[in-house]
Amino acid sequence: MLKYSRQRESIQNFLANRYDHPTAETVYQNIREEFPNISLGTVYRNLNLLAEIGEIQKISTGAGPDRFDGNMHPHYHFICNHCGCVMDLSVSGLEHINILASQNFGGAVEGHVAYFYGKCPTCAEDKISLPHTQKTS
Repeated sequence: MLKYSRQRESIQNFLANRYDHPTAETVYQNIREEFPNISLGTVYRNLNLLAEIGEIQKISTGAGPDRFDGNMHPHYHFICNHCGCVMDLSVSGLEHINILASQNFGGAVEGHVAYFYGKCPTCAEDKISLPHTQKTS
């Protein structure tokens, strides 16, 4: 049984009310308002523990820091290749993926994770083909 922690509960509550998929650093900066002496290491440990026990999702973007999501309802994520934002993506009709994956597999498929990549609405509107970086001349 997991020992109760006010800090862990605060981290989980912070994530439950957000939809921007913050980094550990963002969580740390905000949790410090309630717990001024909390360390970044404590925030990382609690985020990883919460993800490990299935209370939050850890999103590895492939570039940049991991992001965290308090929404545990089944949903997909979009990762912008240009600005790095992570957004919830509403996609219906993909429930059959587990069935398709199970057809030629001797085990039991219980779920899946899929990330979608491209340009977020803001980057697509900018019509910029290169990642958002400061240009050097």
